[in-house]
Amino acid sequence: MTSRNNVQNTHIKSQFRKLHAAVLDIVAVINRPQGDEVLIREAGIPLDRALFPLLVGIERFGPIGVVELADRVGRDYTTVSRQVAKLESLDLVARQASAADRRVREAVIAPKGKIMTDAVDAARDRIGGAILEAWDVNDIDELVRLMRKFADALNGDLPVTAQ
Repeated sequence: MTSRNNVQNTHIKSQFRKLHAAVLDIVAVINRPQGDEVLIREAGIPLDRALFPLLVGIERFGPIGVVELADRVGRDYTTVSRQVAKLESLDLVARQASAADRRVREAVIAPKGKIMTDAVDAARDRIGGAILEAWDVNDIDELVRLMRKFADALNGDLPVTAQ
């Protein structure tokens, strides 16, 4: 039984490296400023590129505090706080007291911001449709299922192994 486990562990290790490389490639594409610029242009919205991921993040995950939002986008919370204030001044988001902790102010999408994120979603659908149009429907379904499974596993507690 140990021999089978060793073979399986070796396979997992090899495949995980390939998976990690693919994820890094995907993250690199997602993090390119040109991608956000394409989405902003395709959506036809007047929004500074630096504010774009914050607006989308607030719409997807809100109500959300600045610290959690900063963690999600990989930026310093003081920078994100200033940028959220800018979004608020543009009437794209609103701030409210957290239901869990009244000392914490959370950002929520405002109606004008929701119109923008809906336009972004439509643009993303057009771009994604073009990328996946040659794919088999079953492959797309399997990709979505496995990506969700992987993301859920990553969002759980990561196992710590003895060194």
